[in-house]
Amino acid sequence: MTSLAFVLGVLPLVLAGGAGAGARRSMGTGVFGGMIAATFIATLFIPLFFVILSRTKARAAPSSTVAEEGLA
Repeated sequence: MTSLAFVLGVLPLVLAGGAGAGARRSMGTGVFGGMIAATFIATLFIPLFFVILSRTKARAAPSSTVAEEGLA
């Protein structure tokens, strides 16, 4: 939600007109694109890394419940 607010706040820089618009547009476009890219990368890769680490941890840890059930 904060990313969306940030992107919408930068939107006037992207659509700038008048004196100095070239500098504002270039800065706004870079910030706008960077924030959009960072948001999508975080949305995709953070859950992916969590799943990978969870599976790695599950494989590395010995199953104590199976060992306890076998002894009982």
